[in-house]
Amino acid sequence: MSLVKIHLNENPLELQAQTTLQQLRAELKPNADLMIVNGFPATGDYELRNGDQVVMIKRGEIPSAENLEALMMARHTPGVHARIAKSCVGIAGAGGLGSNIAIALARVGVGKLIIADFDLIEPSNLNRQQYFIDQIGLPKVTALKQNLLRINPYVEVETFIERINPQNLTKIFASIDVMVEAFDAPDQKAMLTAAHLQQTSSCPLVAASGMAGFASSNSIQTHRIRDNFYVIGDLETAAQPGQGLMAPRVSIAAGHQANAVLRLLLGEEPS
Repeated sequence: MSLVKIHLNENPLELQAQTTLQQLRAELKPNADLMIVNGFPATGDYELRNGDQVVMIKRGEIPSAENLEALMMARHTPGVHARIAKSCVGIAGAGGLGSNIAIALARVGVGKLIIADFDLIEPSNLNRQQYFIDQIGLPKVTALKQNLLRINPYVEVETFIERINPQNLTKIFASIDVMVEAFDAPDQKAMLTAAHLQQTSSCPLVAASGMAGFASSNSIQTHRIRDNFYVIGDLETAAQPGQGLMAPRVSIAAGHQANAVLRLLLGEEPS
């Protein structure tokens, strides 16, 4: 008897010829209330063909770790995802940069994030940081971990409610593959950069400088300062009266940082 080869929720599956979508649903996932075939919602029955990509979802159901892994692997390609899933990234700061970077890396499937920040969420943070109004008053790292696990419940998130200094830096971020500087204050940026490069120069550092206001998006670029040290931004527009930190450019800079981290994890030069 001839067989049809499809993918169901990104996992390969062989079926008897002339098997229909509704037959497959009844046999394997009868509680599915959303079915997608080759990228489009299916409203009726359909005879499955070789190469079909089928996704069956029960609304509100959290996929298993294996199912989510398969779905993400299909999007990133197996070789890429396998390397990302084994990695550990440190993020110093959980504000506008750090919260956006952490969410991007969790969505990509980075295996472990270590995040440190001593600050609490204030109403003014909501103009650019990845928090919600009912999280005001919480420690940023506590709220960020909650949000990350809602996005990807299988990423490991380790948090520290501490002010980073040269003494605790290497202790907190001992096991990382890439370090991310995500502070707002220039003195904190300078402190972390100097301490990290002095103490752990073999671990790449991705920092940021110059993303305030609403100047051109294209002015935010990735700058290689030296081996294993990259700075993202325009290197000029600091926050000051009349030129505050705003969601669009901060998010752009955070995206650049997250992509630089991804490239480093995959053995590529950030650019």
